[in-house]
Amino acid sequence: MTDSDPQKNRRIAAQDLSRFIEKSFIASGIPQADAAKTASLMTQADLSGADAHGVFRLPQYVRRIRAGGMNRNPDIRILRERTATALIDGDNGLGHLVMSRATQIAIEKARSTGVAWVGARHSNHAGPASLYAQMALPHDMIGLYMAVGSANHLPPWGGVDMLLSTNPIAVAVPSGQNPPIILDMATTVAAYGKIKTAAQRGETMPEGWMIDRQGAPLTDPRRAAEGFLLPIGGPKGYGLALIFGLLAGTLNGAAFGRDVIDFNADEKTTTNTGHLIIALDIAAFTDVAAFKVEIDDVWATMKASDRLPGVKEIRLPGERLAATMADRQKNGIPLAPELYAVLETLADDLGIERL
Repeated sequence: MTDSDPQKNRRIAAQDLSRFIEKSFIASGIPQADAAKTASLMTQADLSGADAHGVFRLPQYVRRIRAGGMNRNPDIRILRERTATALIDGDNGLGHLVMSRATQIAIEKARSTGVAWVGARHSNHAGPASLYAQMALPHDMIGLYMAVGSANHLPPWGGVDMLLSTNPIAVAVPSGQNPPIILDMATTVAAYGKIKTAAQRGETMPEGWMIDRQGAPLTDPRRAAEGFLLPIGGPKGYGLALIFGLLAGTLNGAAFGRDVIDFNADEKTTTNTGHLIIALDIAAFTDVAAFKVEIDDVWATMKASDRLPGVKEIRLPGERLAATMADRQKNGIPLAPELYAVLETLADDLGIERL
């Protein structure tokens, strides 16, 4: 994929972007406190480099809210609860609100139980998986997140019927002197958000991301509806997508398989998106300080690994995220011209000040 010309990107300060998102939600009927919380999390996504899951999604969220497909004033509540588990109902609210609440519950429970698992149903798209796994880090905990994607773009291995989504997983592990190790990945070779951003920018996709229904490579993102995403590792990725869907969807009474609503095409039907978050208190297993020292040792060992010819550096999951975060906090969040134009139109439509 060819990146947009970085010289044409506009750099927007994080606080300005967050304020714009907040105003957009308020103008769409979202209460101020909920608008501010969601705006902060969406901006965090952009700061971390998850460009397909931050402000890029704002127009789509606003359309769904205004079409009645999302509850402006949800009653997010616990439906089932035991000492180390909970199931919450998001009442069709913004996914960021639902999952931040679920993560808060998991962290609170893990303080006394050592590990806690919280599932959610009747939620919505909630941004990048790493947002919620990372919330455990300041509490000296490991966070693990899974979700059912918000549209099916993956068939079972060898099939052509779209019955699975990108069903992501994220794991965040704290370290001592280095950035936390953060794995955030879809179970497909590329997340569908990358397809959408490529289409908006007029870019092409590399071979290996998608194929058409005859098995031929598909590289034009504007023709994505003619094919489907490929799973990571062939049948292994299909297996992971299936299992993650069962855990985050079926177990929670959320949509899975044929019941998943394509929120890209349908702005009115309730999606009943499912997620799960696990918080693991490191102190329940070992000394926290000693654990972080060991993680730093793992970090150093990986970085010092002998490299293949042409490989400049061994990187760990989360290293690029930390570097991107530092750059964007200092220099602003880059917005491609195509996205900036869409946001200008959105501002005019909502009657708020442009970025």
